[in-house]
Amino acid sequence: MIIKTLGLSAYDESLEKMRRFTLDRSKLTEDEVWLMEHPPTYTLGLKAKAEHILNHDHQIPVIQSDRGGQITYHGPGQLIAYTLLDLKRLNLTVRKAVRLLEQTTINLLSSLDVMACGDEARPGVYVKGKKIASLGLKIRNGYSYHGVALNVNMDLKPFDNINPCGYNDLMVTQLKELNVNLSIEEVSQLWANQFLLSFND
Repeated sequence: MIIKTLGLSAYDESLEKMRRFTLDRSKLTEDEVWLMEHPPTYTLGLKAKAEHILNHDHQIPVIQSDRGGQITYHGPGQLIAYTLLDLKRLNLTVRKAVRLLEQTTINLLSSLDVMACGDEARPGVYVKGKKIASLGLKIRNGYSYHGVALNVNMDLKPFDNINPCGYNDLMVTQLKELNVNLSIEEVSQLWANQFLLSFND
């Protein structure tokens, strides 16, 4: 497993790199995890509906993605963990891969004394009913890309302009609001450590 820390990277460029990596890889290609942040960006999943954009801030681009799900927001201070995995080699179903990504994030939060949980009806990770991490994968030829977005220390106001993940009653939170004052670099390393533990069980 190769872990790469890539800093602030444009969403559309990152999406193209993930697609290219997935199309070019073979059964011998090592799996990779890309840790990064994105500039302010709204992204639309394959099932996204325009009605979930409540007030389009035209300074923030809206980009069509090929992940599952609805609309979400990315911005600086949010950890993005893209997981480029050979699911067949890891003996993972899509559902199990999603659950392991959720559990990785829940375990990380638990290590920071934050009690979090998943939700069978709404994929993601929640703290007291507020969403702190979003999940979405794309599977192509048995290979996954996309992954997890964990709110660390960011401007949450752009979430007010959308129904996050398509839910009009969904509130969001972040580590900073939960009195966890770690840098994005520190959280990235902790998440990567938990990921390796989860996927090596």
